[in-house]
Parts: sequence; C-alpha cells; structure tokens
Amino acid sequence: MSARILIVDDEPNIVLSLEFLMEQAGFEVAVATDGEAALAQLAAFRPDLVLLDIMLPRLNGYEVCQRIRAHPAWSGIKVVMLSAKGRELEVSKGLALGADAYVTKPFSTRDLIALVQKLLAP
Repeated sequence: MSARILIVDDEPNIVLSLEFLMEQAGFEVAVATDGEAALAQLAAFRPDLVLLDIMLPRLNGYEVCQRIRAHPAWSGIKVVMLSAKGRELEVSKGLALGADAYVTKPFSTRDLIALVQKLLAP
C-alpha cells in the first residue's frame, strides 16, 4: 500500500503541481484548501504525511499543526510546513509547534520528494 499525503494549500497552482508531483512519486493524495477542511481530511483520509501551507483561510497552518500534535490518533503523522515565510522566526515557530520539517517556497521539487521519502521511510 502506498503512503498517503494530504496537501493543504489555498493556491490552486501549487496544489496542482504538488498533487501531480506526489502522484508521480507513487503516493496516494488528498487535498484541502483551508484549515478546517484539512482537519476534516485528516479524520477521513488518515494521511501518513501532511504538506501544510501556513497562510490559509479559516485556520492557519500553525493552528492545524498544533491540532495534529494535540490529537493522540494523529501523533504518527509527519508534518512538512511549506511557506513563502522563510524568516528564522517563522521556521522556529513551525518546528516548535511540532512540524517535522519546514520548506520555504519556492522549493526544489526533487528536494521535496527526497524529504517526503526520507520522512516516510520505515
């Protein structure tokens, strides 16, 4: 069974490219375009990893990450924050809230795939 990835981003072009990229790499993919939809998808889709934008409608990525880490059934889900916000303060906050990695946009697709595969390796 292939690993499941939830893409959470409100930018259609980014969602399309990430969805294509992850499916090409052999992952099963679901998408959410805001923080509340992300929480619903976490419960329904049960991803192994979440690619999580920070600037989202409804709940921001920081809040979604906090909720993932506070939910016992979701403790094993890997979280990769993706954001145009690349200052040290934002990166530190994301990692402090429990993100497994923080990737600044724009990013190398090859590096992102390698990171996802590394995080999902047994």
